[in-house]
Amino acid sequence: MTFLLTFAPFLAFAVIERLAGAQAGLAAGAIVAAALLIRDFVSPVRRIKLLEVGTFLLFGALTLYALTSDVQWSIAAVRLRVDGGLMLIVLASIALRRPFTLQYARETVARELWNSPEFIHVNYVISAAWAAAFGALVLADIAMAYATALPHSVGIVATVAALVGAFKFTAWYPAQHAAKRA
Repeated sequence: MTFLLTFAPFLAFAVIERLAGAQAGLAAGAIVAAALLIRDFVSPVRRIKLLEVGTFLLFGALTLYALTSDVQWSIAAVRLRVDGGLMLIVLASIALRRPFTLQYARETVARELWNSPEFIHVNYVISAAWAAAFGALVLADIAMAYATALPHSVGIVATVAALVGAFKFTAWYPAQHAAKRA
């Protein structure tokens, strides 16, 4: 559940963007991301996570840019920046040898497993699957921004398929890996 809550800023962005425009959507994403960080900071049991910090910085920077410039992004162009930023956060976590899923997975497994090669490997694979899903979102955003003749439903279907696929893979892979080892 904690992992799903990480996507709340993106949901807030998507809903508010549709209702009130790109600037308001970006600001909503930044506010929700800040609320999640504050919740984790004041909680005695929660820890601030890399993805949540990156999400706040992403939405905050895009909001500041949108409010201080004369940029007029289309919905697809804003989504391209948000999804591209999210993909870069995930790829950076892998490149920095701290796959973003480790922080979430450690909340659900025994401490003695945290540094096991299998546990770390599983988290690299799951983080890579999320990077691929976000890459698919970026490609859908590019198509929607620059191939304007495409129906809007193409972007929606691609987005839903990529995210559902990543969620299902996240649930399936650890059990599959454990079964293969046994």
